[in-house]
Amino acid sequence: MKISGVSDLPAATPPEQPSRYNRSFGGLLAAMVVTVLFVGAYVGFRALTRDQPDIEPESVHYLSCVADLQGTDTTVAYPVALPAGWIDSSVAFTRGSPPSWRLGILTDRGEFVGVVQEKKGVSDLLSTYVDEAPVAGEDAAPENTLGVTTWQTWSDRGGDHAFSGVLDSGPLAGETLLVYGSAPVEDQEALIGLLTLDPLADHPPGPPCSSS
Repeated sequence: MKISGVSDLPAATPPEQPSRYNRSFGGLLAAMVVTVLFVGAYVGFRALTRDQPDIEPESVHYLSCVADLQGTDTTVAYPVALPAGWIDSSVAFTRGSPPSWRLGILTDRGEFVGVVQEKKGVSDLLSTYVDEAPVAGEDAAPENTLGVTTWQTWSDRGGDHAFSGVLDSGPLAGETLLVYGSAPVEDQEALIGLLTLDPLADHPPGPPCSSS
């Protein structure tokens, strides 16, 4: 019987070496950046190709609100009509002695112009609706039927403009009117020319005027 020596045994197969790949922090960071860019590109593509609904503002039927207030012997300054393409987007009435009245309007270019009627000082209304420190401009005299011959003009750093006037006589004597917003000066002057205190001949259809 032959006994094989150690040298005669088959050599042991060396263990396989694991495959080498880049495990460095730089490689991981690069992979993360590529992933983020891919996700961002996909989201941007979906945002551009997805159909976006056109949300049109709805009219609040401010004339119905005016008629409702006039039925309770409450006088407010309101535009007798709005230019083509303009939409009355908000209306607010606060009870008091006297009450306050606010009307928000969007022009045909989607720019805002508002009307505020309150028995407060001009500075109080400006700080609430325009700016804490608006810049005063030259006085203006847009045509109107309210009896206000001189309107103060204002602007702020954001590009908004405003007209303020105090009524000297009539049912709104002592009250302040403020016309303001992002709409151009000429649009605001056009709105001032449409303001009236006249009673409405007919009660237009629409919801009653909510108040607080």
